[in-house]
Amino acid sequence: MAHTDTDNLVGLLEDDEDSVELPASLPVLAVRDVVGFTHMIVPLFVGRDKSVRAVDAAMSADRLLFLATQKDAAVEEPEKDQIYKTGVVASILRALKLPDGRVKILVQGLVKGRINSFLRNKAYYRARVEKVPEPEPGEPSVEEEALMRNVREHCERILSMRGELSSEVNGILEGIDHPGRLADLVASNLSLKIHEAQELLEIDDPVDRLTKVNELLSREVVLSTVQARIQSNVQDEISKSQKDYFLREQMRAIHRELGETDEKTQEVEEYSQKIRKAKMPKEAEKEALRQLRRLEQMHPEAGEAPMVRTYLDWLVEVPWNKSTKETLDLRRAKKILDEDHLGLDKVKERILEYLAVRKLNPGMKGPILCFVGPPGVGKTSLGQSIARAMNRKFFRMSLGGVRDEAEIRGHRRTYIGALPGRIIQGLKQCGTQNPVFMMDEVDKLGADFRGDPSSALLEALDPEQNFAFYDHYLNLPFDLSKVLFITTANMADTIPAALYDRMEVIQLAGYTTEEKVAIAKKHLIPRQMKENGLRKGQFAISDSALFKLATEYTNEAGLRNLEREIGALCRKVSRRIAEERPVPKRITEAVLLKYLGLPKYLPEMDQDESQVGLATGLAWTQAGGEPLYVEATAMQGKGELVLTGQLGEVMQESARAALSWTRANVEKWGGNPEFFDNHDLHVHVPAGAIPKDGPSAGIAMVCALVSILTQRPLKNDTAMTGEVTLRGRVLPIGGLKEKALGALRAGIKTVIIPEKNQKELSELPANVKRKLLFVPVSRVEEVLDLALLPPEKKAPAKAKAKAPAGKRRPARARSAGTA
Repeated sequence: MAHTDTDNLVGLLEDDEDSVELPASLPVLAVRDVVGFTHMIVPLFVGRDKSVRAVDAAMSADRLLFLATQKDAAVEEPEKDQIYKTGVVASILRALKLPDGRVKILVQGLVKGRINSFLRNKAYYRARVEKVPEPEPGEPSVEEEALMRNVREHCERILSMRGELSSEVNGILEGIDHPGRLADLVASNLSLKIHEAQELLEIDDPVDRLTKVNELLSREVVLSTVQARIQSNVQDEISKSQKDYFLREQMRAIHRELGETDEKTQEVEEYSQKIRKAKMPKEAEKEALRQLRRLEQMHPEAGEAPMVRTYLDWLVEVPWNKSTKETLDLRRAKKILDEDHLGLDKVKERILEYLAVRKLNPGMKGPILCFVGPPGVGKTSLGQSIARAMNRKFFRMSLGGVRDEAEIRGHRRTYIGALPGRIIQGLKQCGTQNPVFMMDEVDKLGADFRGDPSSALLEALDPEQNFAFYDHYLNLPFDLSKVLFITTANMADTIPAALYDRMEVIQLAGYTTEEKVAIAKKHLIPRQMKENGLRKGQFAISDSALFKLATEYTNEAGLRNLEREIGALCRKVSRRIAEERPVPKRITEAVLLKYLGLPKYLPEMDQDESQVGLATGLAWTQAGGEPLYVEATAMQGKGELVLTGQLGEVMQESARAALSWTRANVEKWGGNPEFFDNHDLHVHVPAGAIPKDGPSAGIAMVCALVSILTQRPLKNDTAMTGEVTLRGRVLPIGGLKEKALGALRAGIKTVIIPEKNQKELSELPANVKRKLLFVPVSRVEEVLDLALLPPEKKAPAKAKAKAPAGKRRPARARSAGTA
């Protein structure tokens, strides 16, 4: 029972309901969290404009209004159909205007009523109301008398358990002999939900209403009994806690009187509180309390005490049960990903799919994503964007050069200076158990006599195992299943196979020149201006200069060198501003030459014109795709094949297969079969200092050899990639996207690809497919028809980029490639 005030109980008047005369219409006051009953006196605070006007209308007339409860308490301005039709006609006993514009009124329910119809009134609700009279009580039957007595006993029992029963209240209950009025009295003082109270009010028969009240009282008796028992138990616990506290205070007072310091007791108390606040799993809490007891029994100067303290510090600071409330708003996540990164549609789509599944299935296990791509394409920054889009903490650790298994699993506590592994350290630093955890350079893990870190990562990155990850230092299972692990690598070949199998690999190829320019405008230039102290309007660069900066001053798949060059320009401008010298309003190509010097990457000399014996292949490197030139020449000899250029075994076998096919089909292309008896063939792949391997240069080698035999030049604007067989078939290759971007950067117009790679063209950016002509082939003969110029016909030479006198083009640094 919610209201047991005697005033409320006395408010149940004995007036005859039939004596209440209702006017033709009444103002309607919609109330939120209370249901009015007849003869009930209740104070109300009225604040809504319509409600205040309804009260004013009632006060200016006969002080009568109709109290009706709205169906949804959260609705600020309820419509007519959102108000219950059954309520009570009430009289305003007192009204008080408050300084904030609200009105406090005291109302008394007179008679139950029902709305027939609402009148048109925009200022407030007004309705025609009909009375719902109670039937006059006759001589109560035995059943009715028993029901009323049962209700009184339930009320007395509940009030007794709460210590609120008095003789006055008992007298009021005994003095009511009308079933309907007794039901209304009890219902108005019960803690009922709105819909339950409204159901009671809408029951017209008084005996049925009292029966329903009796059922609700029975439930309330059970609840009150349980509540009293809980309160008694809590009181006992509080009494015990107070007793313990009193005894501890006495002990502290005795220690102070004896002049003994009690820092140890205080330390134990602090650790005990921290353990309770950490909300550890039972196993971890049991171990923490065991270590705390050990610390309590140790001498403060014992050698093992600092180790136990450090262990306890880690246990209470690790986020066992702390999580960041993640955002699962897909539109917001997509907006953040699009703001931070241009392109990368496949990666963004995968992240949004994860968020969608997470929204539908909150208990799902986190995927292990692996971003593979050249340096500078945005793998790490993409992880930061994912964390921001999901509203999670972000932590990054680099695995490059890690050789000790303890870096992952931690050291055992028997060693001096032992610490948990870097995974647990990262979680402690984040303070939550569900961060976005990025492991960079997973392809550069090492292994030696101290263990294999990649094997230690298997448990952490396997969704079927990481719910109970064991760190050697903690020696307790820790749940990593809520962590979103993201790994990065430059190449997938060196990732251990078992680890690779547990990850979902997403390839990130390089950017096109147009994408680089767009990213530079949106991200790189504003960031470098801020880092170099430049304000808006102090630095600008033309589109042509920015395009030249991306093509002739850098040659990479990513953006790092481009940002460095933009930073160099910003520093030049910052120095001029600091020295109060004239500053160019806009960086043009001429200013670019003045500030940064000559371009570092001029067009390859081999591309200037079509040549005999020079084929353009395509290679995949850790820095992206790039052209791979295959040169062939013939000389007097005995038919031997010479291979140079640091070719790997696979590439040497491709060269031999290419020669075998050429010798078998030389007559089809107008060659002399006896040519091989008197000549040696030399195949060279520049640059000679860089190791190269892979089968995809096979068709380029065939073209170079056939070009030498037929003396027909190969087209200088056509590149090719594909493995060749002895039967002349062209087999599929890998890394098509990276190779296509490399071809685009090198100025290639046509790319010959294996027919089975044609399906991968759908993943290429639209501007790449627009600028490059891709020709799928299945036979070597098709390649030769496309790549060789007709006899006695040469392609026009390209405009040759000449370096100024005294300036030679610097040697181009390239990483080891895979053809």
